[in-house]
Amino acid sequence: MKELSVNHLLGIKYITKSDIDLIFETADQFKEVINRPIKKVPSLRDITIANIFFENSTRTKLSFELAQKRLSADVISFSAAQSSVKKGETLLDTVNNILAMKVDMVVMRHSHAGAAHFLSKNVKASIVNAGDGAHEHPTQALLDSYSIRERLGEVAGKKIVIVGDVLHSRVALSNIFALQMQGAEVRVCGPKTLIPKFIESLGVKVEPQLRKALEWCDVANVLRVQNERMDVNYFPSTREYAQQYGIDKELLDSLNKEIVIMHPGPINRGVELTSDVADSQQAIILDQVENGVAVRMAVTYLLASKIK
Repeated sequence: MKELSVNHLLGIKYITKSDIDLIFETADQFKEVINRPIKKVPSLRDITIANIFFENSTRTKLSFELAQKRLSADVISFSAAQSSVKKGETLLDTVNNILAMKVDMVVMRHSHAGAAHFLSKNVKASIVNAGDGAHEHPTQALLDSYSIRERLGEVAGKKIVIVGDVLHSRVALSNIFALQMQGAEVRVCGPKTLIPKFIESLGVKVEPQLRKALEWCDVANVLRVQNERMDVNYFPSTREYAQQYGIDKELLDSLNKEIVIMHPGPINRGVELTSDVADSQQAIILDQVENGVAVRMAVTYLLASKIK
C-alpha cells in the first residue's frame, strides 16, 4: 500500500506532490462512501482521536468530527474556552493529559503559528494542524484543490486568484503552496494593506484591480475579511471594501468567460460576495464543504495507517 511521506500533517510545505495525489485518490474512494445510504466504514475502529480547538471553529471542527465518525474512530472533542487552559495550564500539559487517555491522533487549532509543529516534536501522537494562527490550514487547501480538480478536471495549468484579506489568512498561504506544487499559477488581489509584503517572494503576483484579476483567472478563491484578527483599520469602511473588492452578479456576468467562485466560509454576504453570486451555479462553496469531509477522511485514514 502507498503511504504518506510524513507522520503528521503540519502544513502543505512539509508534504510532497505525491502525498497530495495519494490523499486525493483516497478521498475519491471516501467520497463514494459518504454518498452511500450507509455512510460509515470500520477502517479506524481501534483508533482514538482528540480534537483540540483553542480557537473558535464551527466548520472545520464539525468536518473533522464527521470524517472521524465516518471512519468509526473513537472521538473526543475539547474546547479550550471551557477548559483548564483558562486556569493557566500550558499547551503541553493540556495535550499530555489528553494523551494519558491513550489517544493516537490529535487534531489541533491554535492561535499561535507553529503550535502544531511544537506539539509534533514533544508528544507521541500523530498531529494534524487544523489551523495555526495566520500560518497554515493544510486540510482547507487540500479540499480547495480537490474541489478545483473535481470541477475543472485538473489543477495543473489553471489560473487561480486569491481575493481579499490575504494578510490574516492561513488559508491563503496553504493554498499558494498546494496550488503551485500541483502546477497552477497563483495571483492575489486585495487592498494593499491586506497583502503581505513577502508575497512576491513566493512566486505570486499581486493584481490590485479586481476586474483585471477576474478576467485573468479560471478560479477566484474569495476570502473573508477577518475583522477579529485586526487591531487597526486596514481599509476605510466595509462599504468601500465591498465596492472595490466585492464580487456581484453584474461583475461576473460582464466578464468574457465563466469563472469558478470559491470561499472557505463563513461568508460575509454583501461584503466579499453578494448572495446571488454565493448561490449561483458558478460557486462551488457547498461542494467544498462536502469535499472537506472526504479529504479529511483521507488524511485521517492515511496518517492512522502509519501509527504503529
